[in-house]
Order: sequence, then C-alpha cells, then structure tokens
Amino acid sequence: MQRLIELLEGFGSARVALLGDFMLDEYVYGNAERLSPEAPVPVLSIVDRQKRAGGAAGVATAILALGAKVACITVVGADSAGDELVRMMSSAGAETSTIVRLNARSTIVKTRFVGLAQHRHAQQMIRVDHDVPAPLAKKVLASLRAAVRSLIDRCDVLAVEDYNKGVLTDTSLPQIIADARKAGIPVVADPARISDYRRYRGATVLTPNRTEAELASGINITDDESLHRAAGQILHTAAADAVVVTLDREGAYLLKRDGEGSRIPHARPRSVYDITGAGDEVLAMLAVATAEGCQADEAVALANVAGGLEVEQFGVVPIARREVLNELRRTVGLRSGKVMERKPLLAELKFRRARGEKIVFTNGCFDLLHVGHVRYLRQARQLGDCLVVAINSDDSTRRLKGPARPVIGQDERAEMLGALESVDYVTVFREDTPVPLLKL
Repeated sequence: MQRLIELLEGFGSARVALLGDFMLDEYVYGNAERLSPEAPVPVLSIVDRQKRAGGAAGVATAILALGAKVACITVVGADSAGDELVRMMSSAGAETSTIVRLNARSTIVKTRFVGLAQHRHAQQMIRVDHDVPAPLAKKVLASLRAAVRSLIDRCDVLAVEDYNKGVLTDTSLPQIIADARKAGIPVVADPARISDYRRYRGATVLTPNRTEAELASGINITDDESLHRAAGQILHTAAADAVVVTLDREGAYLLKRDGEGSRIPHARPRSVYDITGAGDEVLAMLAVATAEGCQADEAVALANVAGGLEVEQFGVVPIARREVLNELRRTVGLRSGKVMERKPLLAELKFRRARGEKIVFTNGCFDLLHVGHVRYLRQARQLGDCLVVAINSDDSTRRLKGPARPVIGQDERAEMLGALESVDYVTVFREDTPVPLLKL
C-alpha cells in the first residue's frame, strides 16, 4: 500500500484522449410514500432533478477528478441534451473541440426515477432511455479517427469506453487502436457487452467485468481455473497485452500475455450501494495510472480502490485523487495515514477547505504524552472539522527545553499523537516556532 501511496502522490497531469459513447444521465428524485389508486404502483412526488455526465462522459469526469487532463472524442446530437453535455464537459475542464455534433442523431439520455422513503433511502425505481443508436456514416467514422490522430502527439494514453451505441465499430476501432499503438501510445479499453472482441484487436489492456468476460469467451466462470481460461481466450481473440476481469467484491483478475494470472483483491470489504459507474471509474484510474507509467498490477490495484469507493456512492460519482489517497492511508494504518510532510499536508488541507471544512491547528513538543494532552486535543478537535498537530523536531525541542530533551524521539511522538482519534494530521517542524508553518 505504501508503494501505491507513493505512486499516487507522484502523479502529475497525465493527458488522456477518451473515445467512446458519451451520454447524459438525468436523475429525477421524488418521495415514494403511497401507492396509486389507479394501479398497485408507487406514486413519485418529484422534489429534485439532477443532470450528470454518463457513459464515456462519466469516464471523462472521473479522469479529471484524478487530476489528469482529458480530450473527448465522440458523436452527440445537435440538440438540447447535446448542448448540455458539451457545456458540462467544458465546464469541468475537458477539451471538447473533438466532439462531433450531428443534426440527424439524438444525444443518448438515460433518465433514472429515484424514490425516497421518508425523504431518504434513495432507491432507483425505473430507468427510461432516450436511445436510438444508428450506424454512423463512413465520413463521420473517418473524422473520429482523424480526431484521435490529431491528439496522439499530445496525449499519454488512449482510453476507450464502448457501450455499443455506434461510435465504435468492428472496422473503425481496430484501425484507431493500430494508429495509437504505432505512435507508441497505450490503449486501455472497457469493452461493451458483445460476444466478439476482435473489435479491440491490439489493445494494451481490456477491462471486462465477469458477465462480459463470460459472454466474450463462451466460458462460464465458476473458479480460478475457468477464470484463467476465460481471460486467456479474450487475450487470444483481442490480441491484447493484458486483460483485467473485474469481479465485484472479489477485486480483479489480471492476466498478462507474458505472465501468470494473479488475483488482486480489494484493500478492504466493500459495502456496495450502487454499481452504476463502477466500470467507468476503473477505466479512468487504469488509464491515468498507465499514462503515469505504473506497472499493470499497480494500475489494477489503484483501479480497485477507486472503483470500490465509487460503488459505495449512489449514481455516477467521480472519485477524487485525494479520496483514493485517504483510503490508502487508512488502509496502511495511522502512522502512514496521519503523519505527513508539509507538501502533502497542504494538498490535503486544500481539499478539505474546498469542501467547506474548518481547520484547527495546535502545536507543541508533546514529549511526555499525558491525560492532559489527550483532553486538550479532544477539545481542540471539537472546534472544527479536522485537527492538525505540529510538533517540534528533536533539534527544535533541544533548543527550546535543553540538551536532555526530548525524552522521546520525533517519529515516536508523531506516531503516538497519530494514534489519538481526535487527531487528523501530525507534522514535524524544525524551526524554533511554528510561524512559517502557519503562514503556509
């Protein structure tokens, strides 16, 4: 886990070209507390409507949340839903110049009606799709290929999100993948629920879920042996470098062309609230991690964490890089999770402030920790949303209290403070006072 933390902290601003079926998700929330007198069906009294990025657009927002840059390559309608989707992508910071708008095509909209019992307990009741996919003209498919070519020199990875809605075809996608691989750009693809994976020939990594892997391989996955055979069949059909079969609560299975298969479990058991968008989140993290030069097993482990956090949310919710870091730190324990140098601490506090949280700060040597310290820190924590404790380094403590101090070294003092529930972060300062740290 510490290795994953170091990798994630070292991520820059990877550049991702994203090709796929972009959609607009609409959520209609309402109270569902009575049955209709006309038929035995719930009555939904609407209280709120929300619009979110869906399909490949959800992958784009997830990539942005991970701190990377993304260029969107797709086809949407020249309609109000398309306007909303392009505006949403642009406002989020995505490049939208390579989105093709067509008068003869409707933007895909998925409307989910969500019932609330006693104003809570969100539960999807029905989904209504405005979805009339039609084959795209050859010249439109050619323009998508040209768009990818135009971005190759400016991107680190090509991500492909396929919902089999017409943007990606059996003929055009292998050509696009070949263009990227010829230019030295890896291709990470989340396949559609189709039986013929020759569409993804030459991909670097494919990420089917269990059901998709069974359909594509023709093998019923019941144990490790059948899982290995299914992944191997997909590798052969798609001539891919690696296959990652996502397995819900069981994590993922990675099979590389030149290596043995390996299971990569979740870092902790997951409480699955809603699987919507989990595959999108996995693809986003795999693409960004691949662009950052992570090894396949490292990228899959990070994708496991991001996807696991997503399924604990309702609907498609992009997971921020900081959330993944927090999850990893919680997993490895208090010392790695709470004791931080200044740079990562400042990034952590910036993230918390952006969420409207109040930061509490205190400092001291805390050389001989006693019950008075514990009570004092508990009271300090009650003043805000998170507590930062800065401690004098060993040298700073000697200058302050004399050559016989500290009795306990700075690393041990930091770890003991981090073990307190009331303390969120601990940092060490080497100056005589914490003023420079406070200014930061």
